[in-house]
Amino acid sequence: MRIVLKIVKDHELYAKFKKCEFWLRSVAFLGNIVSGEGVQVDPKKTEVVKNWPRPLSASDIQSFLALVGYYRKFVEGFSFIASPLTMLTQKKVNFRWLEACEKSFHDLKDKLTSAPILTLPEGSDGL
Repeated sequence: MRIVLKIVKDHELYAKFKKCEFWLRSVAFLGNIVSGEGVQVDPKKTEVVKNWPRPLSASDIQSFLALVGYYRKFVEGFSFIASPLTMLTQKKVNFRWLEACEKSFHDLKDKLTSAPILTLPEGSDGL
């Protein structure tokens, strides 16, 4: 801690004491929860995804994809899964909600609401 505070002081960085917290087991940061176990999606955000209604227009799909796209690192094969929805956002495509769109929508919701914890790979102590 002393080393970190010295570096902060040497670079003339300042923080308000009332905004500082030390010795926390986890921290909410940019829609993620960072803890000693790794990084995971913030449960508040997963609740929003879980309760998201079926999109009824291309702009609804864009809003949904913007939210879930932020968490794409938690979903293996994200682009492949999202492709039926992405196709519906194109201007020259008529909006038709097909079974593939329904599957894609629910797969993304399921994968994000049960996202794993991301951890640093073994042997990355020097980071």
